[in-house]
Amino acid sequence: MSDDKYFDNEHHSRRDRDRDREMEMHMDDRDGDDRGRGGKGGKVFFKKKICKFCAQKMKIDYKEADTLRRFITERGKILPRRITGTCAKHQRALSLAIKQARSIALLPYVAE
Repeated sequence: MSDDKYFDNEHHSRRDRDRDREMEMHMDDRDGDDRGRGGKGGKVFFKKKICKFCAQKMKIDYKEADTLRRFITERGKILPRRITGTCAKHQRALSLAIKQARSIALLPYVAE
């Protein structure tokens, strides 16, 4: 009999804890603290990145090291599409040009 009381109280306390957590979550929304929502209370919109090579009709050339340097980090890693905003077609050509420039020592493989 005493065991039944123990389990009932434990089960009841879990329910209370869950209810308290729900209340805390709702209270956080009402405090005016708009973390992660940009302060507007709605969906966060961002400016769509456009492909520099498509927009300006630029050609990707492995001999233009200054242009290619914009698309690698200080440590020598190739930046991904989501960071640079290039389209898939030009990202493939860009990575190939960077690799070619590395092989003839126009760009470093790694940082010094």
